Amino acid sequence: MGAPRSPCALGTSLLCCLLAAVLAQRVKVQHEVTGYVGQEVTLPCNFINTSREIKVSQVTWVKETSGRKQNVAVYHPDHGPSYPMEKGSGRIRFWAQSLQDATLVIGPLRMSDEGTYTCEFATYPLGNEDGITRLTILAKPTNFAEAVEVKAGNAEVPVASCTSSNGKPAAQITWQSGLNGNFTTSEVTNTNGTVTVTSHYMMVPTKAANDQRIFCHVEQKTLAQPESLPVTLSILYPPEVSILGYDDNWYLSREEAVLTCSAMGNPPPTNITWTTSSGSLPKTVAIKGDRLVVRNVDASVNTTFICHAINRVGRVSSEQNIFVREKPNMEGAGTTGGIIGGLIAAIVALAVVATGILICRQQQRNRMEREEDDLEGPPAYKPPPPGLMAEEREQVPTPAEADSIPLKTPYFEPSATDDFFGGVIPPSRREDAPQYHELPTMEEREPVSHTGQSLEDSYLDQVNPIYDALSFAATEEEAAVAALATDKAFIMSRAMYV
Repeated sequence: MGAPRSPCALGTSLLCCLLAAVLAQRVKVQHEVTGYVGQEVTLPCNFINTSREIKVSQVTWVKETSGRKQNVAVYHPDHGPSYPMEKGSGRIRFWAQSLQDATLVIGPLRMSDEGTYTCEFATYPLGNEDGITRLTILAKPTNFAEAVEVKAGNAEVPVASCTSSNGKPAAQITWQSGLNGNFTTSEVTNTNGTVTVTSHYMMVPTKAANDQRIFCHVEQKTLAQPESLPVTLSILYPPEVSILGYDDNWYLSREEAVLTCSAMGNPPPTNITWTTSSGSLPKTVAIKGDRLVVRNVDASVNTTFICHAINRVGRVSSEQNIFVREKPNMEGAGTTGGIIGGLIAAIVALAVVATGILICRQQQRNRMEREEDDLEGPPAYKPPPPGLMAEEREQVPTPAEADSIPLKTPYFEPSATDDFFGGVIPPSRREDAPQYHELPTMEEREPVSHTGQSLEDSYLDQVNPIYDALSFAATEEEAAVAALATDKAFIMSRAMYV
């Protein structure tokens, strides 16, 4: 082991370290600078001279790439600036021709400009002073997405691709889709240091997936926000052919009977032709694109018409058998008329039901309004007569006793000559026949008698003997009620009379 250092030696060592640190801080640079391809970047470098004894004679920028150093820019006060790496290109220059400020400007940037740059100041008596800057170049990618045309089938194949090319750093690609598929991604590093990322969306191609839209999402450091690229799938399939227009009512001498060949496919069919089962078309037939027009129906069109549709995926045909009748088919017309009549009847029925519902609702609303008005006015019902107190009730007479109770004297009209129960009353009994009279008016009423009973009360006390003739034997309950009615202690208000 070595001998222990003396305090003096330790102090000298510390002083040297501090002096080296102070000298290292004379050159001010940024340790890392980021630039973008095609743009301009600035590499700051300044020499902080704190002593008049230090003299700067030259400034040099050196680039190190893959362990190899190369002079980029040199400035000498007597000889001016020099750019050994690119003479006359103008892409590299000093911000100011000064021995104190050696800031370097590079642009437009290339991917090859990325690397480590050293800013050196040649000084006396300290020697060379330098600072190191790491330049990182970023590249904004070019993004593109498209559909891959494939035929409908049962195997999983790429149906769309998305590419993010010449980016740095590499982009991240994802897919958004409502279809049952997945995706694969691959990367390729280009010679200039950029990266190209390619992604394929994979699925089993079906006719239903044609024209469906999916989205490719690209994320990368140079993008302010993820970029979304829509892709409309293109699944190729052969034509789907059908013949429209035959109503099973082709009859002799019918005019302008038309058949239409409906053909759909991807790509759309480019060629549609008509033939018959015998090969040639009847003379009365005219072809107008996808329409077959029979100008005058005759026996020659009693055949099978065939429509052929072709696209680059395949050829498909459809047939329609024609039956020519001697006379029009009235059953079909009747059926059509019945359908139309049924529709009209259904519409009328719906209108009637709707009207009935509206009327019912209106009546219910009116009834509710009347009930509210009734609640606000006087009661519309007649209250029951007040009952007797328990101590005031008398013994209820039996039916035999009730029959012996004399009725109140009825009021008779002496001059009445009407029939009694449909029979003629003899003159001798006309005096005894009960006659009735309306109640007197307010002017005709007599003053109250000395007994305290008015004429109106006497009229109300009269009982129609007709009801007596029609009445039957009273029950116990009825007898009890009659007894109560004859009780002198029972008082009923006039408002109770109907």
